[in-house]
Formats: sequence, C-alpha cells, structure tokens
Amino acid sequence: MSIEIVKVTTLKELKKFIRFNYELYKGNPCFVPELYEDMISTLRKDRNAAFEFCEADYFLAYRDGELVGRVAAIINRRANDKWNIKAVRFGWIDFVDDLQVAKALLGTVEQWGRERGMTEIQGPLGFTDFDPEGMLIDGFDRVSTMATIYNYPYYPVHMEALGYSKDVDWVEYLFRVPEKNWEKAERLSALIARRYNLHVVHCKSKSNLAKQYGKALFELVNEAYSPLYGYSPLSEGQIAQFIKMYVPLIDLRLISLVADAEDNLVGIGVSLTSFAEALQRSKGRLFPFGWIHFIKPLLQRNPKRLDFLLMAIKPEYQSKGVNAMIINDLLPRYLEMGVYDIESNPELEMNTKIQAQWEMFEKDQHKRRRAYKKEL
Repeated sequence: MSIEIVKVTTLKELKKFIRFNYELYKGNPCFVPELYEDMISTLRKDRNAAFEFCEADYFLAYRDGELVGRVAAIINRRANDKWNIKAVRFGWIDFVDDLQVAKALLGTVEQWGRERGMTEIQGPLGFTDFDPEGMLIDGFDRVSTMATIYNYPYYPVHMEALGYSKDVDWVEYLFRVPEKNWEKAERLSALIARRYNLHVVHCKSKSNLAKQYGKALFELVNEAYSPLYGYSPLSEGQIAQFIKMYVPLIDLRLISLVADAEDNLVGIGVSLTSFAEALQRSKGRLFPFGWIHFIKPLLQRNPKRLDFLLMAIKPEYQSKGVNAMIINDLLPRYLEMGVYDIESNPELEMNTKIQAQWEMFEKDQHKRRRAYKKEL
C-alpha cells in the first residue's frame, strides 16, 4: 500500500489538516480537541504573528486515497539563533498506527529541513512555547487539557523505532486543594512583601488588566522563560495578538499579580477554569452552536477543576519567595470558590524551582511528555 505525502496549499486542505485528529480520536474520552477557530488563526500565515520569524509548511499523508496522517514542518529562526542550533521542528503530528505512515511524515520534515540547511530535528513543538508541545509518553488514561497534546500509546513506540531519542521531558501534576489556607504561606508572604517592598495587584476589570499590565505580563514571561528549553522571546506583534486572544478568557479571581514599589510586575500566576469538557462537547467548534458549551465555564462561579496555566517570576526575584505571595493570594479564592483540584501545565522535569513551589500541595504526577530529537 503506497503512502502519498501532499503539501497543504489551500484553505480546504488546511481544514482537513486541522480536522484529521478530531476524527482520529473520535470517541476517545481522554482526547480534548483544540479549538478549531484558534487553529485556523495559528496555522494561517496571514494571521499568526509568529511568522515574523518562523517558516512553516504542512503535510498530509494518504494511503490508497485515505487520509492517514498529518505533520507541520517549522523553522523558528529566533529560537535557532538564541540556542545556536540549526533545528527544524515537527509539530501537530498525528497518524494511524502504521510505522510506514509515521516514517513518511517525519521523513518529509527531515528532508524539508535539510533543504533549508538544518542539521537536526526536534519535536513535537509548535511555533513558540504558547503552542502545544511534547508527545505524551505516560498518562494515556487521563483526560487532556486545553493547552496540551493527547496522543495514542503507539506514537512514542514508532518514534523510537525511527531512531528518535529523548531531548527533554515535561511532567504534569494534579493538585488537591487543601481544606484551609496555610499559615506558613501567610507568614512567608507577609515577610517577603515587607523585605522587598512588594504588593499584590488587584485589577478591577479585564480592560484595566489589558491596558495597564497586558504588555508587561508577556514581557515578564519573556524574561522568566528565557532560559527554558527551546524558548524564543515573544515579539511585539505576538504580545499584541496574545493580549487580544487570552485576556478575555481570564477570570480575575484566578490571576495573581505581584508588583514592586513602582508598580512594575515581578511575578504572575494565571489559572483558568477547565475548558476540557466544553471542547469535547463542542467537538472543538464555536460555530454554529458549539459556543453554548463554553457559557458554563466562562460564567461558572464555583468551578471544581482549574488549569494552572503559568507561573512567571522576574529572574532577580526568583528563589526569594514571590511564588509564596502568589499562592497565598490565590488559595483563599480557590477555597471560597470550592475548587477541588488543579491541573498544572507541563513543567520541565529539571525545573526544580517551579516544582518546589507546590510542596505544600497533595499532588499526583500523573502525566509525562517528551520532545524527541534526531540528527539529520
């Protein structure tokens, strides 16, 4: 059975690319589809500000006329320059359980990278860290989240068979919210605030958050995440795009901002009501009627589960307890809202600083995902 690889060149083909994994995982209770409308904006070169410094093509795999796989080939020039590498990324990879299909897809990305002077391949990665990254290698029986990749157990088996090896792993945690606030966190938070002249910021509205702190928030993420694997700084265009994209989704009760005496941000913590069920019920579509399923999580006053999207501390304030101020600010709100548990975003397994901040939570390290690499 022959495998044909077709480069995506039309909007119709791009829609097939996006919808392929929705069909591949149909009926799987752990799969959470990406929002279709967001995917269109992410993958279209005229809508995603990442194309200021990225190059990409998308490919579909057909076997005897049937669509059996997809993959994106990406070069992030800013990341390559920052890390002094010549890497092509593969992303948004999905395929049926057939080693030859996986080989054809990855082989296409490998050749695409060689033609552009690349010497290694990494993935799954997106354009930036704000795209889903890392192939699931443990936790296949756990429900995915809005911000992460779900894949079948045969994916990593085929990756290893094709000569790919571990580049880096991320771990994910499920935290149980305690029954009451911690006195230790309260004392430490007060001490840190006095010692460094810091205070917690409370925004009255989303528009106030966007206007006063929107740009500063993402600039802080750039600073804090700069040393992390594969990170490339967000551009001005991306920051403007993300402010419009993400701030409307924020529940002001679930975000904590810490600032210095001059009101400059030094730390942020962002959590969000889980949209996993809404995405599953809507099959990843807002229109024509999928939006109905998003009303509940957007307006819910007492969510039982949250996704903790990110924690970012200004480098000069790291290891000084600012994270305790953020947790101490958020925890009483979680308790008041009746939140039962919180799911973390992927955290690099070697990032002991971020993992140490959760030491007071009862937690279960329930998922692990991996970025693979191979020399070309």
